Amino acid sequence: MTPPQAPFNLAAYCLAENAARRPGKKALVLAGAESAQSLTYGEFDLAVRRLAAGFSSLGFPPGARVMIRRGNDLAYVLSFFALIAAGLVALPASAQLTAEEVDFLLADSGAEAIVCSQGIAAAGVRVIDPAEWSRLAAFDPMPYAATSREDPAYLIYTSGTASRPKGVLHAQRVIIGRQPMLDHWLGLSENDIVLHAGAMNWTYTLGVGLMDPFARGASAVLYNGPADPGVWPRLIAHHGATLFAAVPGVYRQMLREKTCGKENFASLRHGLTAGEALAPALRADFVKKTGKPLYEALGMSEISTYISSGPDTPVRPGSPGKAQPGRRVVILPLENGETALPPGESGLIAVHRSDPGLMLSYWNRPEAEREVFRGEWFIGGDVAEKDEDGYFWLHGRRDDLMNAQGYRVSPAEVEAALSHAPGVADVAVAERKVRADVSVICAFVVLAPGAEPDEAALAAHCAEHLAGYKNPKHYVFMKSLPRTKNGKIARRLLPEVG
Repeated sequence: MTPPQAPFNLAAYCLAENAARRPGKKALVLAGAESAQSLTYGEFDLAVRRLAAGFSSLGFPPGARVMIRRGNDLAYVLSFFALIAAGLVALPASAQLTAEEVDFLLADSGAEAIVCSQGIAAAGVRVIDPAEWSRLAAFDPMPYAATSREDPAYLIYTSGTASRPKGVLHAQRVIIGRQPMLDHWLGLSENDIVLHAGAMNWTYTLGVGLMDPFARGASAVLYNGPADPGVWPRLIAHHGATLFAAVPGVYRQMLREKTCGKENFASLRHGLTAGEALAPALRADFVKKTGKPLYEALGMSEISTYISSGPDTPVRPGSPGKAQPGRRVVILPLENGETALPPGESGLIAVHRSDPGLMLSYWNRPEAEREVFRGEWFIGGDVAEKDEDGYFWLHGRRDDLMNAQGYRVSPAEVEAALSHAPGVADVAVAERKVRADVSVICAFVVLAPGAEPDEAALAAHCAEHLAGYKNPKHYVFMKSLPRTKNGKIARRLLPEVG
């Protein structure tokens, strides 16, 4: 007979000990354009347990899903942790979702309720508007729910190749699964102040921006003011941030601003980037302008980051780094097999299913789940090779691979080569049809200020660095590249060519 697991609650792990050991320390700062809200660990813990009691009073069964659809406000953060504290499942969502998208997530998840801003309506579920939220937040505090490590904690929806997003269900143990990145990517201690540039509905923000600082007793700073690329250096300086986390697109925009000088980065130890491959030129620009290192990580919604550079893993430009110590990460063949490929051979990155950071399941998507597990390995779809020193080199997504003269070609590999070409500020590569029966590799190039379009020079550069079949056959010069809200290149929005 298997002994019962000891109680384990993600919210308690993040907050209870901090409230006992450092009640007066600043836990969270929510910075606006002109003012900021802040909570100490004692205040944060109390507010979460009060709201958890309010959520519990609604009579939802353990594990019931509750959607959060608000802006980057304090209610969002408190609701996320309070739902988990109450033994319910938080479903973080974007305030920018349309009514149709909200209805889909509510129906697909079977949510019991939605925590939302004023004016949001949702049929068939309990609506917790600001007035109701304030009522629930005033209950007497309850103890943290005695959940187990394997009980669900939150459900996050992620887009993929399917026409509708799929839900990724994470267990309470996910906070344990994040520990390898705290030392080997973030280099995080209780003395740190972490500023994150993302929206609260994103796992990158919820993890690196909130859960990770709380797991180490550090302080978290988030921003809820108007969009302004120049605000980040000012916030770093004003709050004394020691770590700054964002996607490459945010760094690219920030580095163009007048505020991006070394004087505003005096407190910063290093920057963190994930969500999209980091161009070596962008990293070099950050280091030059700030005097600080920039460490990249590779991750996904199903496991967060698992490969990274960091304070003890030297940067190799063009590589996201090595597998974080304690994680089992290998390269498996593209089609079949569970035997790891040797260094230098290209295949699919796979993570062992025993990793505590790995999702519980895809919500109600058994077929999608079967597609990503191969024996004891989870395969997320990233194509890469590992070198003799353990560094991973990405070749893109399996579903992004292009076909050139019968060869599979990674857009990321061609983009990496072109990013080093003189005069190139930004680049994306995709396969495009030039005739009904002919597809070629196309490069979409944003030029650096003062540079002139020169296809011949770019072609010569590619010929020097890539096999002939990998070279773009068509160049399109653009003012900017289409990107998602999270800063990733939106390949489907790149123009067709004719």
